[in-house]
Amino acid sequence: MSFSIKPHEAWYVPVPENYEEARSIVNEFKNVFEDDTIEKTGQNIKYDISILKWYDVEVKGKLFDTMIAHFLIQPDMRHNMDVLAETYLNYSPVSIETLIGKKGKSQLSMRDVPLEKIADYAAEDADITLQLRHKLEPELKTSGVKELFEKVEMPLVRVLSAMEAEGVRLDKEALKELSKQLENDIHSVEREIQEMAGVKFNVSSPRQVGEVLFEKIKVLENPPKTKTGQYSTAEDVLSKIENKHPVIKKILDYRELVKLKNTYVDVLPEMVNPRTGRIHTSYNQVVAVTGRLSSDNPNLQNIPIRTERGKEIRKAFVPRNDKYILLSADYSQIELRIIASLSGDEGMIEAFKKGEDIHAATAAKVYGVPLNEVTSEMRRNAKMVNFGIIYGISAFGLAERLNISRGEAKAIIAFARQHGYVETMLGRRRYLRDINSANQTVRGFAERNAINAPIQGSAADMIKIAMNNIYQKMESKNLKSKMILQVHDELVFDVYKDELEDLKPLGEYHMSTALPLKVPVEIGMGTGKNWLEAH
Repeated sequence: MSFSIKPHEAWYVPVPENYEEARSIVNEFKNVFEDDTIEKTGQNIKYDISILKWYDVEVKGKLFDTMIAHFLIQPDMRHNMDVLAETYLNYSPVSIETLIGKKGKSQLSMRDVPLEKIADYAAEDADITLQLRHKLEPELKTSGVKELFEKVEMPLVRVLSAMEAEGVRLDKEALKELSKQLENDIHSVEREIQEMAGVKFNVSSPRQVGEVLFEKIKVLENPPKTKTGQYSTAEDVLSKIENKHPVIKKILDYRELVKLKNTYVDVLPEMVNPRTGRIHTSYNQVVAVTGRLSSDNPNLQNIPIRTERGKEIRKAFVPRNDKYILLSADYSQIELRIIASLSGDEGMIEAFKKGEDIHAATAAKVYGVPLNEVTSEMRRNAKMVNFGIIYGISAFGLAERLNISRGEAKAIIAFARQHGYVETMLGRRRYLRDINSANQTVRGFAERNAINAPIQGSAADMIKIAMNNIYQKMESKNLKSKMILQVHDELVFDVYKDELEDLKPLGEYHMSTALPLKVPVEIGMGTGKNWLEAH
């Protein structure tokens, strides 16, 4: 452990490998860590909090994380300590590789490094972090993100650390079963593909797939090629020509099944921590520029849920024991509600207030027909319009599609041009360096981001505020239930059955009131003996 309380001065405390010995040394510092009145500064402080938890230390007091501070000030830059030290202090810290060598088999462990070398390295770490805080703190204020930092991101560090420590139980048997089913599916789809193609080939080989599609079946006149001159069979290429021949859809299905099996079904059981018997994902606050959380080891955000087999993976996430049940709480169409609120569009606001189907209501408006005459085709087009806005279409496209004045869409973009950034309801900024570019394509991309960032970013802020408030309430009520997962617009709780009726309204209240919107916010809730059932 290393500490610094004034610049250019720091201490290093060696901690032995043995758990009990280590714990007794760490506990010498327990009263400092657990003192509410002492502020703690760290670079990626969630990691330190999580490690100390293993040694029965609960870090308390106000937190300041230099990595997260920099993320709010400069979301598009890198946020690691070496970059920050060079940028703000004109200083290059000792790199870890000079101590233990480059990644690979010959890399040493920190335990192999001589004491005086490691002391310098560790003390420098603490000192630099403190110096960075002094540089970044005033910038939070001038960038207008101080409140977002103090009220949303810093409290969230504790919440995420608690969720990571809690983890989620995994039903390994369910995954074994699913793995067998996938194995069979893969073989049968492979046979179908070869029958359709009229030739035996290795479906997992992009080269052979390319030869079959473009030389034997000739699905395209001028097939796209990769840099190496091979036929391109990337997913986006095949998706565009899916209707040219039924075998293409089958090839995409095959790849989806192989990915499910190799990336999730066979890998998840290996990620279970032997000490806890659970999976512990890591949440990242500084990866997605929109402010959304991401996760890795495993990446929960990417578990495919569109396909039946993909959904099955959620079956393996289960409560800790039979006294518990999983509760899923999900924002319904939150980004569209934020659009309605930010744009002030009366038609959309009205539709949400009346509880109408928003895509049908948009269709009725676009096509100028009464709501009861909207066809499924019209609704499908309107849905594309609505989601097009969230994921970025141009200002005029937006104005035409939403029936808001062009002036309004232009106003957002004009603000971005003038200031070089747009911001969410809470002032989370997205800098748009290309908003005034002479290149129309580059500028168009920045304009789409100008429209999209406030929407996605506000949705991200909203669920974070909800998480903070729910966590605090659950702590103060001393509940046995725990918040265990956050994926997209959904929170998952491992609920002690006797507390379920208390927790539902608590969750619903804090999710729906996290940010003041001009439209009602709907929360979908479900319970079950696994995540799929609950969702």
